Amino acid sequence: MGATAMQGGVNFAIFSAHATRMVLCLFDDKGQETQIDLRERDGNIWHGFVEGVKEGQLYGYRAHGPYRPDEGHRFNANKLLLDPYARCLTGPVRWDERQSGFDPASELEDLSFDTRDSAPVVPRCIVDASSFDAPRRPATDLRDTVIYETHVKGMTARRNDVGTPGSYAALASDPILDHLTKLGVTAVELLPVHAFADDRYLVERGKPNFWGYQSIGFFAPDPRYSATGTLAEFRAMVDRFHAAGVEVILDVVYNHTGEGSELGPTLSFRGLDNASYYRLQPERRRYADDTGTGNSLNLEHPMVLRMVMDSLRYWSEVMGVDGFRFDLCTTLGRTSLGFEARAPFFDALRQDPVLARAKLIAEPWDVGYGGYQLGGFPHPFLEWNDRYRDGVRRFWRGDPGRVPDLSARLVGSAQEFDHSGRRATSSVNFLAAHDGLTLRDVVSYARKHNEANGEEGRDGHSNNYSANLGEEGETEAQSILANRAQRMRNMMATLLLSQGTPMIHGGDEMGMTKGGNNNTYNQDNETSWHDWDAADHEFTEFTRRLIAFRKDHPILRQKLFLHSRERLIDGVPDLFWRREDGAEMTGADWDDPERAFIAVEARTASGTPFYAAEEYAVFMVFNREGPKSVRLPEPPEGQIWCRRIDTTDVRSPALRIADTEFPVPANAVTVFVLEPAD
Repeated sequence: MGATAMQGGVNFAIFSAHATRMVLCLFDDKGQETQIDLRERDGNIWHGFVEGVKEGQLYGYRAHGPYRPDEGHRFNANKLLLDPYARCLTGPVRWDERQSGFDPASELEDLSFDTRDSAPVVPRCIVDASSFDAPRRPATDLRDTVIYETHVKGMTARRNDVGTPGSYAALASDPILDHLTKLGVTAVELLPVHAFADDRYLVERGKPNFWGYQSIGFFAPDPRYSATGTLAEFRAMVDRFHAAGVEVILDVVYNHTGEGSELGPTLSFRGLDNASYYRLQPERRRYADDTGTGNSLNLEHPMVLRMVMDSLRYWSEVMGVDGFRFDLCTTLGRTSLGFEARAPFFDALRQDPVLARAKLIAEPWDVGYGGYQLGGFPHPFLEWNDRYRDGVRRFWRGDPGRVPDLSARLVGSAQEFDHSGRRATSSVNFLAAHDGLTLRDVVSYARKHNEANGEEGRDGHSNNYSANLGEEGETEAQSILANRAQRMRNMMATLLLSQGTPMIHGGDEMGMTKGGNNNTYNQDNETSWHDWDAADHEFTEFTRRLIAFRKDHPILRQKLFLHSRERLIDGVPDLFWRREDGAEMTGADWDDPERAFIAVEARTASGTPFYAAEEYAVFMVFNREGPKSVRLPEPPEGQIWCRRIDTTDVRSPALRIADTEFPVPANAVTVFVLEPAD
């Protein structure tokens, strides 16, 4: 499929089940178009070998067929179409009225027909024959994984020491790699890099599509982020990350495309075979829209499923990426019966010998009926756990009755994930992500401030479980700043002490603010870009120490869930929930809405093989109340408790404890480790 350079020319192949004629359009350097009919057809794949065509050739397609929106067909040969398998594009895809398949001035709306040629306002596909050696992957075990979510441009736009800021090359520059490796993260998760479209309503408002969740080319890196315009730049970025021991995960959008609703542009899929590529409503004119974007891809169609699988294999095998985070993944599991854990896409993905080894992460919701599916995805999927985010925010904000929920989040959200042989790493724990407030803004704003987005503040989540701690937004009050810093440390400590797979929102480790804007999808400016000059280096160092502590203590990152079961190795349960007096929590304690203190004693999980069991324990105190005297469990002979973390003191030294009574500060996380006494 796509354009394949061969000896003597290029073979072109494209799918359409309902077209009556398929025309390949070749463009020279002056924009002159040469049309060649693809007369060969095997099944529903149109193809042809064109002699003399070489790598670098610019091309597109025009598809002929019925224009009958009432029957689901929207062919319009006046519209130049992108090859779904194109590896490179000459430029970004931006809305222009000439891309419309219907006449916008007609009272018939999309039932009308537009005769304007869209070629002047559609980028060209580029024949590319790049080949690369097999990638050398870090292959980090899931239990050792710490994810860092970031944006190619956003992370580098304000750096003048990275070559070409905002590019793939800049992201893999020495200063950025140095920051990430010193921090200790093991994987970067990049917001969409597939070629994407700028939405009509954004272009008309003079706003950009910054996040990129409107994919239109599932094989092509978006040219906005390329300093050289070559595939080699992206692959070199991946190789440099790998050389530094950091994996690359892509945020991918296969649930819909950038063509939008029936009133959107005709850029590729709609013009090639609307009735095959998209899920349509029974009356065929409208789209099934479980994504909130106007359309949903039809992964029940074998050729659409093949395209998605081919795309994933391409990014894995050729471009070298290590995993994928699937946007609105519930949509990918929808069939005519609704969401199914055994949907064709999931079965195809899990049996694939290449992709089954990749890290697979689901965003477990969409906007359709029954769309919230947290915990409903099959092994080996990990899932973004929004209940973790909300639970941790609410506990540290001081909401009543939050101890039971916090306890569940600390041990991997077993209620959602401990089934069907799934691992404790299945929960991707996060405090903040691109979609929402930053960690600093969670403790600085009681409400969202999205006015700059141009939607009168109606966009974005309204319930962020945030608090300003005394004054909305920026302040010079030292007491407020100190309280905010303390809460940030408590939340980051909670994240990195929890079972599961932690994900840090890029910039949170250095106290990044977006001014209270929790939906910066159209803010390609200083609001979204990392402000390196204003970085909170003390908090960065604190985060680095926490990541290092997590790596040093396998008890904090286990594959098996902890359920207070006795261990075969010593008959001691793997988990105790304790009050401040050292006694185990009672039913009344769990039900007490005023309780905001909990301590947990964790060991190697029951069921861990003898050779992997750890002969020590970690005792963690999460105290949202005043200062307390905490009773530690009696240490075994030859061992002693040592305090290793105190969030009220970012440089807290290790402190060996001779007595089992120990004072812990108010509003803090304190961690003790059983260590050899001598």
